[in-house]
Amino acid sequence: MPEQAKNPFRLWEELKRRKVIRVIPVYAAAAFVLLELVDIITEPFGLPAWTLKLAVVILSLGFVIAVILSWIFDITPQGVKKTGSVRKGKEQPEETPSKALGWKIATYISIVVIIALIIVNITGNRKTVEVDTSLEKSIAVMPFKNFSTDPDQEHMCLGLTDEIINHLFKIKSFDKVASLSSVLTYKETDKLTPEVADELKVNYILEGTYKKIGDQLRVTAQLIEAKNDKHLWQNEYDRPYEEIITIQADIALQIADHLKAFLTSSEKQNIQKIPTTSQEAFDLLQQAQFLSFGSSFTPDVRALDLVLKAIDLDPEYADAYAGAGYYTLATANYGGGEEMQSTGWDALHYFEKALEIDPDNAMAHIGMGTLYEWFIWDYIKAESEFLKAIELQPNNFFYYSQYGEFLVKRNRLEDARLYYVTSEYSFHNHLREIRRKIYSGKNNEAYHSLQEFLKLNEEEGYIWAGEAFIWLEEYDSALFYLEAGKQVEDPEISIPRFQAYLALVYHKTGRHEQAQTIVKQLIAGSDTTSAMSPAYFTGWYYSSIGEVDSAFYWLEKACRNRSPEMPWLKVDPLFNNLKDDDRYWDLYERTGHKAYDEYLENIKKDD
Repeated sequence: MPEQAKNPFRLWEELKRRKVIRVIPVYAAAAFVLLELVDIITEPFGLPAWTLKLAVVILSLGFVIAVILSWIFDITPQGVKKTGSVRKGKEQPEETPSKALGWKIATYISIVVIIALIIVNITGNRKTVEVDTSLEKSIAVMPFKNFSTDPDQEHMCLGLTDEIINHLFKIKSFDKVASLSSVLTYKETDKLTPEVADELKVNYILEGTYKKIGDQLRVTAQLIEAKNDKHLWQNEYDRPYEEIITIQADIALQIADHLKAFLTSSEKQNIQKIPTTSQEAFDLLQQAQFLSFGSSFTPDVRALDLVLKAIDLDPEYADAYAGAGYYTLATANYGGGEEMQSTGWDALHYFEKALEIDPDNAMAHIGMGTLYEWFIWDYIKAESEFLKAIELQPNNFFYYSQYGEFLVKRNRLEDARLYYVTSEYSFHNHLREIRRKIYSGKNNEAYHSLQEFLKLNEEEGYIWAGEAFIWLEEYDSALFYLEAGKQVEDPEISIPRFQAYLALVYHKTGRHEQAQTIVKQLIAGSDTTSAMSPAYFTGWYYSSIGEVDSAFYWLEKACRNRSPEMPWLKVDPLFNNLKDDDRYWDLYERTGHKAYDEYLENIKKDD
């Protein structure tokens, strides 16, 4: 056995002689400095998150190589030479004092640098801006400003905003994430950041700009603590255009990091998931969503064409399939022009394909829930899908509102209240809560909410206020607002839903001839198509005026047509005239209500 193996002190002397002891601290100090440098520049230069890990691996391998080389070779005035071995009884000549002193100084400096960097990392923080962790983690992502010379890039600007919001929706530890519909009202605002944040009831604001030049992209983002207008983080992304998909995920993760939000591993994976490798398909989906922004319930048929083109480009694009299902289903509601019997199956295909590709696609789950409720009338499965969507995007308050309306239709009014309270204020959510209050017998509260709704929405809310006054059985007020809606040329007043409302208030206020004129229009429409549910609303009208046989005739036709309005049969008080008739309970069972009632009873027994 070699002598140094027997004598550890001899090994130590040999390490010193071969300069290994001097190389280790110098290399360690240099490596430490390099790692700090990489960590500092990763964020500003937009380097991938794995850059630091790669640097650690390379430097670790380099350390091993440096130690081996320092053992074998030595640097002399004559160049690099192999280190000679020590012959027994003969020692190598000592280094010159100046050379030895230089190595000692380098070693000491390296040790001091390492200690200093460790102290700085323990006691200091490069992110000098402190975050008030006592504040509620509530944020609004303002619409990114289009700094491109091409105005057609506006859809990507809005798409970038929407995608960041959708990523933040996935983080349960956030208290509130303002929806896109809420922030869009501030797109061209001159209001200061603290004022906007106060109106949206959030503590943090993200602002940004978007600029596309040829195939390159520049996105800037800055996170602001609103009450003090304090900038917590900002970054500039200069990337190829096709990398926009990764930018929005990185911004969401940076927000979570700087606000000290807790992320589960599954939340982080869902945010970092790349939905498509086709930039053109992604662009088409953003165009489709841009067309649908700001619309009420009348879909833009061009949106469906765009997402179908995106699917052709990338047949594995789950978001595009979910979008296709959503736009298809939207064409068959009471504001669309397509019949549910055909579109329902098409929408089902798209949603199922989206979930086959990505089982955690929240939009597909909320779409499946809506489809099970509107078309298949399986409320047990519908509820499961709604809850899954909420689980995947716990801060998407639109989903809470959707599920809240589902609960109202099941007559679970107190449960619905909890979801409406959790939900964000919106135009339709305000109306849904008014309806819930009326069905709960809280007419005074509903009336005050309705007055507030009218102050906030004025002419835009006229026909909807007319609908609410019907629920309150205040038919003179209902007539006033419905006719006011006609005077402002609201196109929604001409669809069967509001035609039936007008017919009812005309009948209730003694204008029977005008009521009959509208009913004839509804009947003529139902003979032509089942789109927008004219048969259902005709049956609803006859039930509300007590003509039971006529009501059942038209409701039976609506049932055959798979009218998406039939789920209201259980809870709408204007159907109370029918509940003493066996025909009502037959419809009740065929439209899925009895099965759901039994399901709830079984749950209560198990509890």
